[in-house]
Amino acid sequence: MATKEFFESSEELKKLYSSAKATITAPFYGNNVEVVKSVSEAYKLAKDSPGTVELTGMPIFEPEKIGLPQNANQLLFNDGTVVGRCAAARKIVGEPNCDLPTLLPIIREACYQTRDKLMYRTEVYVGLDEDFMVKAHLLIPEGFENIMYSWMLNFQYINEEYAKMYQNSRELPEGDIFIFSDPNWTHPDFPYGLTFFDPKHNCAAILGMRYFGEHKKGTLTLAWGCAARNGYASCHGGMKRYNLPQKSFQAAVFGLSGSGKSTITHAKHNNKYDITVLHDDAFIINVHDKYTIALEPAYFDKTQDYPIGCEDNKYILTQQNNGVIQTKDGKLLSITEDIRNGNGRAVKSKLWSPNRVDRINEPIDAIFWLMKDPTIPPVLKLSGASLGSAMGATLATKRTTAERLAKGVDPNALVVEPYANPFRVYPLELDYTRFKQLIEDGVDCYILNTGEFMGKKVEPKHTLGILEAIVEGNAKFEKWENFSDIQIMHIDGFDTSFNNKEYKEQFIKRMQDRINFIASRETEKAGLDKLPNDALEALNRVIEEAK
Repeated sequence: MATKEFFESSEELKKLYSSAKATITAPFYGNNVEVVKSVSEAYKLAKDSPGTVELTGMPIFEPEKIGLPQNANQLLFNDGTVVGRCAAARKIVGEPNCDLPTLLPIIREACYQTRDKLMYRTEVYVGLDEDFMVKAHLLIPEGFENIMYSWMLNFQYINEEYAKMYQNSRELPEGDIFIFSDPNWTHPDFPYGLTFFDPKHNCAAILGMRYFGEHKKGTLTLAWGCAARNGYASCHGGMKRYNLPQKSFQAAVFGLSGSGKSTITHAKHNNKYDITVLHDDAFIINVHDKYTIALEPAYFDKTQDYPIGCEDNKYILTQQNNGVIQTKDGKLLSITEDIRNGNGRAVKSKLWSPNRVDRINEPIDAIFWLMKDPTIPPVLKLSGASLGSAMGATLATKRTTAERLAKGVDPNALVVEPYANPFRVYPLELDYTRFKQLIEDGVDCYILNTGEFMGKKVEPKHTLGILEAIVEGNAKFEKWENFSDIQIMHIDGFDTSFNNKEYKEQFIKRMQDRINFIASRETEKAGLDKLPNDALEALNRVIEEAK
């Protein structure tokens, strides 16, 4: 059995419990708690929850394969003001802005204030293979049955098959994940709500947050931390296998929202290849043996790209923050385009990807950092392990025109999110050393620019063509300028010569942005995310060679 739920001695318990976990877990056992044991039961509760729209014109596809009743329909539930996550609400034990003496009494009071409410408790597994499975528990008040139902569908609800797998799973020196949620909670000091994490003890309090995405990413936050502590590379990215006639090719893609991560993961290349998908959002890599494991079966996807009548919509299970229309025969359909608000979302069934697996045994072949840096050519290959991992640690995108910038802020400066994972709750050095190790061991490392290169759009046909050439072994990379650890594949229409002084100057400035970011980690968050010296040395060498 993977994680620890039951304890027989005080000494054993104290290793895996903290004041925060003792506070958060106690309400799970209150006499106002009703246990929800099946996803079918959760469906009925969600369907009858006030405000739920049963989309009678959008039946669940093959519901029996998902543990649902034969006549089950997609359910829609809409939030109010907030329709997205709030990073500013996160407080993580061990980081400087997490004041436990202040926060713990607030969390205790939040737990106390739920005693007069009916609370629902349920549990799922995170991780879909015997080599990595974590049990997670959720406690949430009556009225938020739709969050609970979506949570059970997004992760692996417990059934006979997975319960047996969990019993046989590799033991981890970790306690179960416990998440206490009260979306109705308010506090004058936390106008945006509070998402509190105690990563080492696998517990969280999600307070004042109705948005389902907070619960999904909050759970993954703790699971990724658990994986990282146990030797895995935790990945907020997509993983796929190209099944070629002679061999397979395993590719992992990492990118920020809008970079094309999901598009590339699910791309079938006009059915040119037999494709197997692991997942497009959450997986882990065993750094030693290079196999990969998906953390969740379902997909949490934006709906705006799937208009009414789109074939893909039949795989939706639940929807959030979308409009509704009625057909002539009285059936209800959702408006999947973002008319009501931005960020309409859906939990999609595992069946959406017919070529889906939960584990890829074949060792990973290549890592692709997806960036929207206008000075990066459509594709680069990085041969140095330190440089490859450092570029992942400074995975970047360009600021949007919608942002209001403070006076003096360079609008061209890059926005950096290391390894495209804003949900890290462990030192950044762990990710750096894990990805560096993968590259040292022979995993190829590339950068794909999926935005614009010096004003010229890098189109999907360019990116997919590049991928096909790499996968088939036909890509021709050659030395680029004076760089020792960077090679380039020249793409027609993109002038990457440093004879263009403006381009050369901009390239150096954007690399300096990366250096500044890594240097800032030495003091930011009290140095929690400081990287080894070789990361800066690798980037400084790039600037020296560019000059």
